[in-house]
Amino acid sequence: MADKAVIRSGGKIFREVQLSHDQKIEVPGPLGISVIAIQNRRARIISDPGPRQYCVRQGWLQQAGEIALCLPNQVSVELVGSKKRYDSLNY
Repeated sequence: MADKAVIRSGGKIFREVQLSHDQKIEVPGPLGISVIAIQNRRARIISDPGPRQYCVRQGWLQQAGEIALCLPNQVSVELVGSKKRYDSLNY
């Protein structure tokens, strides 16, 4: 279960927010503003100035370890908590 969202801009932490409070957060990036919504202990990117909108189409993040990346605008949101859905990753 996720406890908070870590929002990054340009590779640096922009803000850490608890998932217990519904809110919208505007995050600046090189292309403009990305907007992240926190609602019902979930997070998602609801708008982004990037051309392909992959991060917006990803939808709601609910579990610790899930992440949405807006690469052209260098904005991301990652859910963190005491337990992640995986033990390790392999490529």
